[in-house]
Amino acid sequence: MSSSDNPNSCAGDIHFMPRRRVIESGASEFDHEDGAKLLPAVADDDVKHAASFRRHVHRHWLQVAGRPGCCLLLLAFSTISLFVKFMLLNSFEEMRLTRSHNIGGRAGNFIVRHKTLYQPYSALTGGDDSAAVAQNQPDPLPEKLQIPEIWKQPESEDYYKCINVTKKEQWNDTETNGYLLARANGGLNQMKTGISDLVAIAKIMNATLVLPSLDHRSFWTDSSDFKDIFDWQNFIEVLRDEVHVVESLPSELATIKPFETAPVSWSKVFFTLHSFSLSPAHSLSNAITNIYVQPRYYRVHMVSLLKRHKAICLTHTDSRLANNGVAESTQKLRCRAMYKALRFNPEIEQLGNKLAARLRSNGKPYLALHLRYEKDMLAFTGCSHNLTEAEDEELMNLRLNVRHWKVKDINATQQRLIGECPMTPREVAVFLQAMGYPSDTNIYIVAGNIYSESGIEPLKAKYPNIFTHSSLATEEELQSFKQYQNQLAALDYVVALESDVFVYTYDGNMAKAVQGHRRFEGFRKTISPDRTNFVDLIDQLDKGAVSWEEFSSKVTELHKERMGLPYPRRPGKSSKLEENFYANPYPGCICRNSDGEKHPSKKRNKS
Repeated sequence: MSSSDNPNSCAGDIHFMPRRRVIESGASEFDHEDGAKLLPAVADDDVKHAASFRRHVHRHWLQVAGRPGCCLLLLAFSTISLFVKFMLLNSFEEMRLTRSHNIGGRAGNFIVRHKTLYQPYSALTGGDDSAAVAQNQPDPLPEKLQIPEIWKQPESEDYYKCINVTKKEQWNDTETNGYLLARANGGLNQMKTGISDLVAIAKIMNATLVLPSLDHRSFWTDSSDFKDIFDWQNFIEVLRDEVHVVESLPSELATIKPFETAPVSWSKVFFTLHSFSLSPAHSLSNAITNIYVQPRYYRVHMVSLLKRHKAICLTHTDSRLANNGVAESTQKLRCRAMYKALRFNPEIEQLGNKLAARLRSNGKPYLALHLRYEKDMLAFTGCSHNLTEAEDEELMNLRLNVRHWKVKDINATQQRLIGECPMTPREVAVFLQAMGYPSDTNIYIVAGNIYSESGIEPLKAKYPNIFTHSSLATEEELQSFKQYQNQLAALDYVVALESDVFVYTYDGNMAKAVQGHRRFEGFRKTISPDRTNFVDLIDQLDKGAVSWEEFSSKVTELHKERMGLPYPRRPGKSSKLEENFYANPYPGCICRNSDGEKHPSKKRNKS
C-alpha cells in the first residue's frame, strides 16, 4: 500500500516537486493548492541563464573527457585525496591521545572529592542571580581537563575505610563496672583526640562513659561545654553498639565525688611482640607471630579502682593510648569515635560548609593554610626569627609564666635550623610561589591572630585573596561563635577538611587531626613542608647563593612525596617521637585492596 493510499499518512498530503521542475516551471513560493511551501519563485531570465550555463558546462566536459590521460589524472587525484584524508585522521587521533595522557597522567592519578568541584555560591544558596551566573559559565570540561597539576589528588584508589563493627565487638549489655568521667585538656583538637582515646578506654574497662567536660583553663579560656561544640546525640547514637554513654551520673551516685586520677601516657592496651610487614590485602600481616600480653594497667589496676569507687574521673585525656602496639579492634574504635561520633553540632557544620562554598563561588578551588604563627606557639617553641626585640622578650615572659611548659631556655636560631619553628608568613608566601600556586589562589587561613608587627602582610603582598572566618561570614552568622575560640577552631576545622589542598606549617594538634581526617576520607591532598631543608634553601636564596629557578626546582623536587600520598605508619623508638596515630590512621582504620579487587568501598564497607 502506497503512502498516497493510506489516509493516516502525512506523506499523502504534500506533493513534492523535483528541484529541476520547480526551477523550470517558475512556481511561486506558495503555488501548491494546499499551501505547501516549495522553493522561492525564479524569474524567467534566471531560468534561461541557468539552462544556457548547464549546456555550456556539458559541452566542455565532453571535450575534456575525450582527451587521452584524463581518466588516469582523475584516478590519481582521487587516490591522493583519500591518502591525505587518512593521514589527517590518524594525526588528529594521535594528538587527542597525547593530550589526554599529558593532562590526565597515570590512570587514577586523582580523585574528585566533591560532587561538584566548583559551584557558584549563589546557586548553592538559591539566590536570584544563580541563573545569570550559570548562563555566563563556560561548558564544563571533562574532569581530567579541568584540574591542573597543583590541584590533583594523590593516587589512592586501592585504599578504603575499614572500621565496621563486628558482632564480637558489640556491647552485650553486661553489667557495667562503673562510671567513667574525664576532663579533656588542651585546645579543641587535643581534646578531640583525647576523647577518642577515652571512648576506647571505656570499652576496655567495661565502663559507662559520662559525657566528658572540656578544658576551660587553657590558653584560650573558652567556657564552651561538650554540647556547645559537638553533636552529643550523634555521639551517643554512633557508639551505642560498643560503649554505653550517658549525659550525667545516675541519681544514686549524684552525691558521690568521683575518685580522681591521672592515667599514664601512651599506654599499650596490648603489648605486641612481633615482627610485621604490610601487604596489599590487609592493614597488618604478621610475618612471624603475635604474642599479646594484657597489661595490668587498664584491665586490672584501673578496673579495680572503678569497682571500688563506682565512679572515677580522669584528670587528663591527651595521649592516654599508644600509637602502635594496640589491638586492631581498639584502633578501629578510636577512629569511629574521632571521625564518626565526634561530629560538630549542626550550626558549626552548616556554617563551615557554607564558608567552603563561598570560597569556591568564583569557580576556583581553594587552599586551606594552617598558619600556626601565633603567640602561644611561638612562645612554646622559642621561635623569634624576624621578630623585634620587644616581641622576643614578650614571648620569653609568656614561656616563663606557663608552669606546665617545662623547657624555658631555648635557642631560637637553632630551633629554626632543625625545623622546629612554624614557618613565617613570608616563608609561606615564598614556599607557595615555588610550588607553583598562582598569586590569585584563594587561601583560607586556619589560625587565630597572627603574631608580630607585620602580621600576615608578607603573605598577603604576594597572595591578596586571603580569607578567614571573620572575612567570609557575616556579623550575624558569627554572633554566637565569636566569643568562643574552640567553636571558631571547629569552624576552621570544617573548612580545612573540605579544602582542595591543605597546607600546614607546623606539626601541632590541629595539623595532626586534620591531615589524619583527610587521609581517612580518601587521602585528600595535604602538603607537609620540609621545614629543615626549606629553611636552608630560603636562606641560600636570600643570600643570592641560588637563583629563583634553581630554588623553585629544588623546593618542588623536595616535596614530591609530601603531598598526602598513602604510606603506612611505622613504630618509632618512642611514642613521643613516632608518627601520631590520629595524623595517619593507616594501618588501623584504612586498609589496602588486593591487586585483583577494585572499588572495595562499594562492596565491603560503606562506613
